[in-house]
Amino acid sequence: MLARRFTIVCLLATLFGIGFALIVAEAGRQPRHWDEVRAGKCLLGCTGKMGR
Repeated sequence: MLARRFTIVCLLATLFGIGFALIVAEAGRQPRHWDEVRAGKCLLGCTGKMGR
């Protein structure tokens, strides 16, 4: 019974640690080049309207 509770606590702590690591890693990530394109910047020398 004690081993089962310890296993559950360890699994929950592991899930929390993975989630926290993902949040920390995402905050330090540099923006990707396709995020800049989506923001309205045209990196390919676009002159016309999209779709025409």
